[in-house]
Amino acid sequence: MNWETKITQMTGVKYPLIMGAFAVIGRADFASAFSNAGGLGIITAINYPKIEDFRAELEHMLLLTDKPFGINFTITPPYLLKKRRGRTQESYLDFLNLAIDMGVKVFTTSAYRAPKLGIRIKEAGCYWFHKCVTIKHAKAAESAGADAITLVGLEGTGFKNPVQNTTLVNITMARKLLSLPIIAAGGIGDARGFLGAMAMGADAVCLGSSIIATTESLASKNWKEQILNQDIFDEKYYKKIFHLELKDSPIASMAIGHIEEILPLKTFIDNIINESEHILKSWGFRGATFNTL
Repeated sequence: MNWETKITQMTGVKYPLIMGAFAVIGRADFASAFSNAGGLGIITAINYPKIEDFRAELEHMLLLTDKPFGINFTITPPYLLKKRRGRTQESYLDFLNLAIDMGVKVFTTSAYRAPKLGIRIKEAGCYWFHKCVTIKHAKAAESAGADAITLVGLEGTGFKNPVQNTTLVNITMARKLLSLPIIAAGGIGDARGFLGAMAMGADAVCLGSSIIATTESLASKNWKEQILNQDIFDEKYYKKIFHLELKDSPIASMAIGHIEEILPLKTFIDNIINESEHILKSWGFRGATFNTL
């Protein structure tokens, strides 16, 4: 079955699946496996303190895949820069220009607004996807010129907002209130979650925690085992995920409830797509193309 959405059109990928932006492990070896499996692999620029290291990583990526991939720029909010090390959008401009020169066409920004990066991305004729957790911030990013929005629900990990909603509410309301493509994130780790997000109005799904325990993931053995053994219905885990404070969730998302074994990334993605096609056929869908255009 062919999968056609506004996101597959923009990115040129086979499936409407985007790799999450990972600190530490968001590198070429992992991202190339995601791209080779049919999705959009993402290299996370914050993992490279020097532009020489970043250049070497992009060169390595181009040896590992001839498929589309993207670069993430994680922007540290100003008030957090006073407490810990981080990156401003200005500090990434040379990284961005290098990636543009090397042929990268898709860039994602996250954690804080990034209009200066967005302007440069658009000037270069590339695509800018901004990640946020509230409809308010999504509308601001749309006004700033973003080409697509990744919306993260409370079920997801990472930075939380006190007024953040669930993935269900985020995506269905975004479909009503935004005119640009939407990428759903937060708690999605299997075929039904993928199809459910598409039915809610998403043009693609972002996979984060659910792929940490794959074979190609650069996560440690202990990290992968924690994901495999975590009971997502445990009260302590639940409180860490669904906190309503302006801070990070220090654990993997609810998506890991679907992860039972370590699989090659291609097998994991193939399972999602094949099961999705089986479900669609069981509902009476007989088309050769799943099209949301």
